Amino acid sequence: MTPMRIVLADDVALLREGLAGLLTAAGHEVVAQAADADELRAAVARLASTGELPDVVVTDVRMPPTGTDDGLRAAVDLRAAYPGLPVMVLSAYVAGPYLRDLLDGAGTQAGGVGYLLKERVGRVDDFVRSLDVVTCGGIVVDPEVLATLMAGRASATKRATSDPRTTAHETVVSRSEPGAARAVTPDPGHKTTVQRADEADRTGERGLERLTPREQEVLALMAEGLSNAQVAERLVLSDGAVAKHVANTFAKLDLPPSEDNRRVRAVLAWLRSRA
Repeated sequence: MTPMRIVLADDVALLREGLAGLLTAAGHEVVAQAADADELRAAVARLASTGELPDVVVTDVRMPPTGTDDGLRAAVDLRAAYPGLPVMVLSAYVAGPYLRDLLDGAGTQAGGVGYLLKERVGRVDDFVRSLDVVTCGGIVVDPEVLATLMAGRASATKRATSDPRTTAHETVVSRSEPGAARAVTPDPGHKTTVQRADEADRTGERGLERLTPREQEVLALMAEGLSNAQVAERLVLSDGAVAKHVANTFAKLDLPPSEDNRRVRAVLAWLRSRA
């Protein structure tokens, strides 16, 4: 695994320093730390001014100055200011709106976003693996967040105004396809590009309704970060059968072979249909 340059943000110094120590011991470099959202924005801006953006930003959701979702807002702002900048958001809450805001943030089409619970940090190898996935343009989401969203989807008409919050335990990872770009370089046509991507994502969400039960099952396992071989093992299918289901899923979601990050886009469509 290539060493990562990381910016950490958490208002609890003990947690922040502890995480920094764990990451340093694992061979990575913590290039800046922040105790609130404003410090986080300033730290990344300083690094950007030297042409040395971090490989990933790790931030708590709730930080000063308001103690609400300042960390999440900072993450979304940073994605807008530096398109493609990978961000990992840590939280003590399984909150659908938090995940939805993160997924709807600028630049999400390129992947490189994560939402995990803080207790996952204790499993250092899993946490570092998740950071690596995010820096490579993948999506990382807690499985119980997905379970909550799926349950909410099934009873959406009964909870139109609810804000689901519960607890979660394990990490779920969705990787981008090999060779996917980790960042998006802004250009004069950037807004048009984003608009086209948004339209494609909405088309993909509609395509979910055309998936067979087996294809939906395969896509759900893709959202759990399983490779085709792992999906085959889980479902007791041949590798060829899984590859066919994945190809059919991409086709029904209007994701041709020329489309960048097809796996990420498929998972995003799946998540957004439930968030």
